[in-house]
Amino acid sequence: MKQVTIYDIAKEAKVSISTVSRVLNDTAPVRGSTRAKIEELIQKYNFQPNAMARSLLSKETGIIGVIVPDLTNPFFPEVFAGAEQEAQQSGHTFLLSNTIGDYAKESEYLSILREKRVDGIIFLGGRINLKNCEEHLVQELVQCASVIPTVLVNGALRGTDLVRVATDESAGTALAVRHLIEMGHTEIGFIGGESHMTTTSIKLRAFRKTMKDEGLKIREGWLLPDSFSIDSGKRQMLKLLAMKERPTAVFCVNDYTAIGAIKAATEAGLTIPDDISIVGFDDIPLANHFIPELTTVSQQAHELGRTAVKVLKAMMNNENVKKLTSLEPQLIVRQSSGSRRG
Repeated sequence: MKQVTIYDIAKEAKVSISTVSRVLNDTAPVRGSTRAKIEELIQKYNFQPNAMARSLLSKETGIIGVIVPDLTNPFFPEVFAGAEQEAQQSGHTFLLSNTIGDYAKESEYLSILREKRVDGIIFLGGRINLKNCEEHLVQELVQCASVIPTVLVNGALRGTDLVRVATDESAGTALAVRHLIEMGHTEIGFIGGESHMTTTSIKLRAFRKTMKDEGLKIREGWLLPDSFSIDSGKRQMLKLLAMKERPTAVFCVNDYTAIGAIKAATEAGLTIPDDISIVGFDDIPLANHFIPELTTVSQQAHELGRTAVKVLKAMMNNENVKKLTSLEPQLIVRQSSGSRRG
C-alpha cells in the first residue's frame, strides 16, 4: 500500500502544502471548513508526517542533540532526565550521544548532529571540562555553534563566548568545607579529580580559599587528586590512613570518590563519622542509599537539565539569552559527617 504524503493530503483537499502544514503544526489560522476537511483526511489515512518532511516544511526537525561523556555516571542521566522533562512540553525529542570520554567521538557526533539538522545541541563533559583544550577542538565546537544553537552544561571553552548553564561548583565546595569547619574540623583533606580537568581545579581552588579565609592550615600532603572513580577514592584514602598525621575530615571531588573513601576507611576499621568525616559532591541517587548515607553537595542535576533546555529553546526562537545561567548548589547533610571528637 502506497504511503500517503503531505502532497497527497494537499492534492485531495485541493489546498496548498503550506495550508496542510499550518494545520499539522497549528502555526497560523486556517478557515474552519478547510481545517475540518484536512483533519478528516489526516484521520482517514492515519497520516503521520515524518521528521524529514516536517523539517522541509517548518525548517525544524523537533530534535535536540545531547552529547554526554559517560552514561554510566549517574550524574549525567539525571541531567538528561531534567532536559527530557522540559523538552516534552514543546514536543522535542532527543538524539543522545555517549562519547565515553573520547574527543574523536565528540567530533564524530557533532558531524552527525549537523547532518541530522538537529534544532539545537546540549554539550556536557569532555573537551569543555579541559583546562587546556586543543585549539582545533575549540574551533570545531565554535563553528558548530555558529550554525546550530548550542548550550554548554557545567563547562566552558577558554577564549569563547558560547552560551553556558552551570552550577556554581566553587560555591558548592565552600559550602561543604565550611560545614566541616562548623563541625569542629580544622584538619581537612581533599581527595580525587584529574588535575587537567577544570572541575578539579575549580574545587581545589575553592577548597584552598575557604581554608585560608577561615585561617586554617592547608596540608599539601593531604591534597590528593587522582580520578573520579570509586577505586580512586579507595586508593587515596588508604594513602591518608597510612600517614603518621592524618585529617579528621575529607572533602571528595564527587560522590564516587567519597564512596570509595568510606569503603577504604571502614575496611580499615574506622567508623564514619566518629573517626573521620567524609563529604562528597553531586548528590547522585546512590548517596541517599549508601551506608552511611552520604553528606554531599547537590548540583541540582535535574534542574540543570531543565534549565539547559529552557535556554536552548529561547536561542532556537532567536531570543536574547545570558552567556552564563548559574544555578546555586545545595548542601545535603546526612550521616557521613559529624562533629570532631577528641
